[in-house]
Amino acid sequence: MSKTRIRRRLAPTLACVLAAGLAAPAIAIDEAHREMAREMASKAIAYLRAQQDDNGAWAHNPRGPNLPAISGLVVTGMILDPAIDASDPDASEGLRYILSFRQPDGGIYDRILPSYNTAICLSAIAHAADDPGELGASLLDQDIIKAAQDFLISLQYSEDASTSGEAGSTTQRVTSNHPFYGGIGYGQHGRPDNSNLNLMLQALHDSGLESDHAAFQRALKFLERTQMLDHVNDMPYADGSSQGGFIYATSPDSVRIGQGESKAGMIEETTDDGTNVSRLRAYGSMTYAGFKSYLYAELDRDDPRVQATFDWIRHNYTLEENPGVGTDGLYYYYLTFARALSALGEQTIQTADLPDEGSKGLQDAIKASQHDWANDLIDQLATLQNDDGSFKSVDDRWMEDNPVLITAYSLIALQHAAAQDS
Repeated sequence: MSKTRIRRRLAPTLACVLAAGLAAPAIAIDEAHREMAREMASKAIAYLRAQQDDNGAWAHNPRGPNLPAISGLVVTGMILDPAIDASDPDASEGLRYILSFRQPDGGIYDRILPSYNTAICLSAIAHAADDPGELGASLLDQDIIKAAQDFLISLQYSEDASTSGEAGSTTQRVTSNHPFYGGIGYGQHGRPDNSNLNLMLQALHDSGLESDHAAFQRALKFLERTQMLDHVNDMPYADGSSQGGFIYATSPDSVRIGQGESKAGMIEETTDDGTNVSRLRAYGSMTYAGFKSYLYAELDRDDPRVQATFDWIRHNYTLEENPGVGTDGLYYYYLTFARALSALGEQTIQTADLPDEGSKGLQDAIKASQHDWANDLIDQLATLQNDDGSFKSVDDRWMEDNPVLITAYSLIALQHAAAQDS
């Protein structure tokens, strides 16, 4: 593992690029944008350093329970910076705070949200171990990474789920025909969801778990059942759907199993026989999360699941909103956007269908529809950063009125954008 992991990983061949509707890599992040991103990241880090508590935490609650995940996001954003490693005093204190929540079961949490907190903290620890300074070796020596991996895998809904202990109440043992299979959740809603699965797979990927591990393969079943694509999804709520993007969950709760859940409401679709049907609407953050998860599972680039997801992405490409839900979860969207497109390994996104090869105006059409996602993301985040380095809250849903949280999301997104090849 190394910092270069966030760069051009799993880059597709030119044939796959063209087949997927991607532009051949002709435009890349320019040095002016890279410098701009580094300056913005430095300001964000300075702000976050000023917000750190005396005990090494960010957003510590003396009355508890605490969310060490917030500190994990900050530490991740810091350590992804080329100038910072785990020996940085603030980063190392943050790591020590995170490690104070290690539980005997291998998880890293404080009574609540065991999978969410453990996944984000595991990513931070894995990045620290990648770039150890004086602290990283001790993390590996303590076998913290393996214990946290095993804990997360034990909470995945499957035949092997661990239902014992305090965290065991957040999962169930189910077989592959169950709508929950392969997912992982917060625990409080009694069902798994794509956001927690995204964070779990991110953590397993960051910490070096191989893509052929059963955890990734089980996750594919849940991903298929949250992809709004009739020939992939075997759930009735996807019948006739050709969207290609992802929804939140296979079930709204533990009672309405198999009814599906989207945070974007419904959309009208026309089926192959011309019938208009109302279907759960795919939306931005979950679609980028699903796309990234497919890439981490190392599906072929010409796999129909991957192709359909990318087709949704290029036809709904925007940084003005979280497509489908407006400003809800906007900064979380920027985070998943950056991680997914960094994993893709291509700089340009072809956002429109092109005329046939040889058609008049083809080159103009290519140029007009090419978007360099890293430059676009940097430009958008520049409009949202405050003078003190924090980022402006534009919505309060999903804790996005917390300046530390949204600044950490933005910092990680900037680090991925700035790390792209020229």
